Amino acid sequence: MKAPVARTYLFVPGNRPERFAKALESAADAVVMDLEDAVAADDKSSARDAVAAHLAGMAPEARGRVVVRINDIASNWCVMDLRALLHAGGTRVMLPKAEAPAQIAAVRGALPDADVLALIETARGVAAAGQIAAASGVTRLVYGTLDFALDLDLDIGTGDEGLAYAAGRIAVASRAAGLAAPVAGVTPQLDDEARLLADLAQARRFGFGAKLCIHPKQVDPIHRALQPSAAAIEWSRRVLAAEAASPGAARLDGRMVDRPVVLQAERILMRSGH
Repeated sequence: MKAPVARTYLFVPGNRPERFAKALESAADAVVMDLEDAVAADDKSSARDAVAAHLAGMAPEARGRVVVRINDIASNWCVMDLRALLHAGGTRVMLPKAEAPAQIAAVRGALPDADVLALIETARGVAAAGQIAAASGVTRLVYGTLDFALDLDLDIGTGDEGLAYAAGRIAVASRAAGLAAPVAGVTPQLDDEARLLADLAQARRFGFGAKLCIHPKQVDPIHRALQPSAAAIEWSRRVLAAEAASPGAARLDGRMVDRPVVLQAERILMRSGH
């Protein structure tokens, strides 16, 4: 059976190994051990060692739930990050500042079995989103909204209009390349569930299917919001029953049930676990 596509990616700083177990005990679908933004330059080496040691001690199936955000390809730390992952058995990598397929190739040159989540967070990355999505080894695109806003000098405190073009381009690139729906950026307001859910709803309108989290308490609200409603589940069941009773010529509530409607009903039931 195909593994469910992750809905939540929970960050944990790589230099806080005492938090690794708590993050892994959370309901997050994936845990992102961060060697980049969350770690100061003086702590890069110790954070790398801590993440590598933890990965090496994990069972292979548990290790598959961990993603490591390495430092960007232009940094002095990236090669050492990849070397440490190779020795520790880590294969899932989040690559920040992804801007070209050559960067993906460089990661896989150092870590041949790497599954790369390409973090798009610059204008160059957005412009090359289609090429990045199609690059060998890329499994998903991730939208780094905060860094993208910084790159374009956007003030996102007053709205998200400036983020819309990039969001749409990332979603279309993902679909065209046959990838899972992309991952939305973080909501930094830890105690504002309404803002968290509003950000998620906006991302869903662009075709995103998952979200980055910076605290375990953000995970459950996201999972609940992504769960189809009881009404949607019931409608989907009725659609499939009508199609089964009259294949290709079904009607429901006075409307024709064509193929896109059937596929949408199937997708809703898959997301609901039914």
